Amino acid sequence: MFKNVSRRQFVQASAVAMAGLSLAACGGNEGGSEGGDGASSIKVGILGPHTGDVANYGIACRNGAQLYFDQLNEDGGINGKQVEYLVEDEQGDPTQAVTAYNLLVEQGVVGIVGDVTTGPTTAVAQQSVNDNMPCVTPSATAAEIVTYGNNTFRACVTDPEQGRIMAAFANEQGYKNIGTLYLKGDDYNEGVNNAFVEEAKALGITITTEQSYSAGDVDFNSQLTTIIATNPDAILAPNYYEDDGLIVTQARQQGYTGVILGVDGWSGVADYASAEDLQNCYYCCAFSSANDEGLAAQFTADYEAAYGETPTNFCALGYDAAMVLAAGIAAAEEAGLEAGSDEYLQAVIDGIAAGSVEGVTGTIAYEGTGDPVKSSLILTFTEDGAEEVFETIDATA
Repeated sequence: MFKNVSRRQFVQASAVAMAGLSLAACGGNEGGSEGGDGASSIKVGILGPHTGDVANYGIACRNGAQLYFDQLNEDGGINGKQVEYLVEDEQGDPTQAVTAYNLLVEQGVVGIVGDVTTGPTTAVAQQSVNDNMPCVTPSATAAEIVTYGNNTFRACVTDPEQGRIMAAFANEQGYKNIGTLYLKGDDYNEGVNNAFVEEAKALGITITTEQSYSAGDVDFNSQLTTIIATNPDAILAPNYYEDDGLIVTQARQQGYTGVILGVDGWSGVADYASAEDLQNCYYCCAFSSANDEGLAAQFTADYEAAYGETPTNFCALGYDAAMVLAAGIAAAEEAGLEAGSDEYLQAVIDGIAAGSVEGVTGTIAYEGTGDPVKSSLILTFTEDGAEEVFETIDATA
């Protein structure tokens, strides 16, 4: 039933096929009844950093997930039951993440959207396998996260995949000499950089130099001077937007007018670099509010109406992670299992693994692992600094 359905089709089908009492949607940390055993609501968790240094990512994912569950509830919920989401803030800390995860389990959730960043998500993945708790991370991209058990899935593509995508794009565009600049000691930045370098070399691209910097650095001129001296066709900066905005600006100040490449951490970079400086920049991402087609366009309109701001990639991934989890829960509900039982949790996992959803970031399906098979976008910038879709990279199994 849940193969290749849109969000609207999914919730409408659920409402028609599974009539029942609809209650008001619940958020925050309020209590509620469990579903699947005749109760009127189904508890799920939303876990991420909502305060602290990486709160912007956690809040974006949380907002997207809440929007999906609110819309789902408005359309009848799952099996006639409302989805009650319990929100926990882990402040970007792995130890706090495990504590927050355990609290959600104690409150009777049947699945969790989260965690968000690599360290906390890794800790939660290692803990959740003991409970066989279904977890769907919107945005944690480190390759090992889904290897601890078959209960963890992700809505995003991995670090290595992003590196390979950008290397293939560079080769397609004819960039034959590339220097890189990345944050050392960080799984995300190093993981993408290493995958890019490996794939680029395999494609015959020369890596002219690999430069790194430390957390907290704001002056990248020394590294950029070294890279620019190698006369590269492009520079790869696979970091987060705060750093990459400075990197782009300082590269332009040094007179470099060539191509600068990035990955999904660039989402939001337009707030940290000028429109002029962002010309000739390209990065891969799952979503852009500039995409005016289909579900992506509808999501942008819905998000702006709900929150008064334009959604980022992380907002869209939170929405899609919630959709993936809801499809798995619907499978368990259809089977008439007792919520929270071992059989119910396994049915949620099996439902996710066997299903496919049409998300705002594209079709999401799983073929033997917790990594999705999905398409990616290559984004660039207009003369006024707005994002625009340059190319769509089709999904590969």
